[in-house]
Amino acid sequence: MNQNLRIILQQLEAEKSVDRETLIEAIRSAIESAARKSMNKAANVTVDVSPETLEFKVFEIRTVTETIEDPVSEILLEEALKLNPDVVLGNRLKVPSEPKDFGRIAAQTAKQVIIQKIKDAERDRIFDEFKQREGELVTGVVKRINHGNIIVTVGRAEAVVPYREQSPRENYRPNDRIRAYLIEVEKSSRGPQVVLSRATPDLVRVLFELEVPEIYDGTVEIKAIAREAGSRTKVAVKSNDSNVDEVGACVGMKGARVRAVVEELSGEKLDIVRWSDNPAELCANALNPADIVDIQVDKEKGAIKVTVPQDQLSLAIGKRGQNARLASKLIGWSIDIQGDGVPVEPVPAEPSAPRAEQEPPEPSAIPEDLAIPEEVSDAQE
Repeated sequence: MNQNLRIILQQLEAEKSVDRETLIEAIRSAIESAARKSMNKAANVTVDVSPETLEFKVFEIRTVTETIEDPVSEILLEEALKLNPDVVLGNRLKVPSEPKDFGRIAAQTAKQVIIQKIKDAERDRIFDEFKQREGELVTGVVKRINHGNIIVTVGRAEAVVPYREQSPRENYRPNDRIRAYLIEVEKSSRGPQVVLSRATPDLVRVLFELEVPEIYDGTVEIKAIAREAGSRTKVAVKSNDSNVDEVGACVGMKGARVRAVVEELSGEKLDIVRWSDNPAELCANALNPADIVDIQVDKEKGAIKVTVPQDQLSLAIGKRGQNARLASKLIGWSIDIQGDGVPVEPVPAEPSAPRAEQEPPEPSAIPEDLAIPEEVSDAQE
């Protein structure tokens, strides 16, 4: 049996990636449960397993007494001294015991305990592994779509991209490769719940860290991100080195760096904004390319009133107010945008040339050479 246990232990250690100590403890608990079922249920049973040989020994813990009142939990002093010469009355002694027959039920119990212990150990290992990776970008393969949620296989674990954390622009199918931001890892009765996101602004931050070395080493810092997943994102950046242009570093040569991020986001629009500690200047940068006529800042209310040329009002506000909304999120202030009130003169259309009225043509006279001679007419009569 020890040889069989050794083989099983090696297989489980290789397949489940569970440490040896955890597996030995699982085997010890399984043998203890099986021994307790095959012996008197009232007995206090314990099992010792040798880590090297996997040899196990079953013991009953009994109290040393002069007279026995409960033969299951007590042992006479004379018998106890044979096992251990140092015992005294009242000591608790481990008495070797040999279960008569583990039996089918005991063996089934041992099997269930080992399986459950291995599952628990594997869940704890997955939880610890992914808990340390919170805030990182993970890569997996789409396993299935369940009620709008994307189930992703990441290594030996399963993760989920909830519907609320998906980008409306993207549509994944089983076996598709997916990269997502690891939001959180929670413990549950079904095991660790690994939650991923494709909609969080932090995904944009991590992608820029991968593509822009200046952001990774801290030369350029991302100060704020405002995102509406699947549509548009504004990123405010600041350079900590006067010799490095923050916007140029993020855009890259011929736009290569920002293009890589846009491709990963399935074509989502990206605006890179130069950061400023001055709210008015930052607001003007965030509303670019619209021209700013006047900016009034109310620090007490945390509001900014922006005046733009009347013909650029729709450009500053954006489609369905998106540009102004993202700029407000980026700054953290409410923004009120209005036109300067100067009406835009419409460009007159070139008048088209009037069509000349044509008089109806007069009926043309019959040519003289085709006229019917009078004599021929008279002859026919």
